[in-house]
Amino acid sequence: MIIVIYIYMEINEIILLFLCGLLSGAINTIAGGGSLITLPILIFMGLPPTIANGTNRVQLIFQNISAVYGFKTKGISYFKFSSWLSLSSIIGAIVGATIAVNFPEELFKKLLSIIMILVMFSFFIKEKKNKTLEKENTIKNKILSFFLFFLVGIYGGFIHAGVGFFMILILSKVNELKISHSNSIKVFVALIFSISAFLIFLFDDKVNWIYGINLGIGSALGGWAASRWSYNKSDLTMKIILSIIIMVMSINLWFF
Repeated sequence: MIIVIYIYMEINEIILLFLCGLLSGAINTIAGGGSLITLPILIFMGLPPTIANGTNRVQLIFQNISAVYGFKTKGISYFKFSSWLSLSSIIGAIVGATIAVNFPEELFKKLLSIIMILVMFSFFIKEKKNKTLEKENTIKNKILSFFLFFLVGIYGGFIHAGVGFFMILILSKVNELKISHSNSIKVFVALIFSISAFLIFLFDDKVNWIYGINLGIGSALGGWAASRWSYNKSDLTMKIILSIIIMVMSINLWFF
C-alpha cells in the first residue's frame, strides 16, 4: 500500500510539473512571467528557494530552445541583433546569478508589480508605426538597447520572473519592433543568458535535475506551440493578451 501511494504521488508530481511547464512555456514565449508560476510550485513541492531558482533555469532552457526553433520555422529570426543583445545580457546574468538574494522579497515583488502595470499601459500609448529591424533600427538605438539588456541580464540572472516584460518593452519602444518580432529576439536572448545563469547555479549544486527535466518537457511544448500561434496574431491581439497576463501576474506579486 505504501509503495502504491508513493508511486501515485510521484505520478501526480510528474503531471503537475508537466502542466505547469506547459503553461509557463506558453506564457514566457508570448510575454513573460511564466517563472511566477513555476518558482512557487517548485518551492511548494519542497525545494529550498535557491534550488528552486536554479532548477527553474532547466525549464527555461528547454522552453527557449523550442521557442527559438518555432519562430525560425515561421521565418522570424534576427540572429545578428539577437547575438548583439545576448553579449551584454550574458555579463549581466552572471552578475545577477552570483548576487546573494538579500533584497527584501516583499518590497521587490511590489515594485515589480507596479512596473508591470506601467508596462501594460505603455503598450497602448499611440506611437509611430512599428519599423522593420533592418531598415530603421539606428546605431544609437542598438547601443542603448545593448546597455539596457545588460540590466535585463542582471535581473534575469537574479530571479528571471517577469524578465520577458522588460525585454518586450525595450524592443518595442527603443527599437520599435512589432511584438511578434520582439518575442523572437526575446526568446533567443533569454536562452543565452539562461544558460550562463544556469551554470552558476549548477556549479553551486543548486539544481534538482528530476524536477527540472519534467518541468522542461512541458515548457518546451508550451514554448513551441505559443511561438507558432502568436506569429499570425495582430499587435492589438497580442497587446490584449499581454495585458491580461500582466494584470494577473502583478496581482499575484502584490498580494501573494
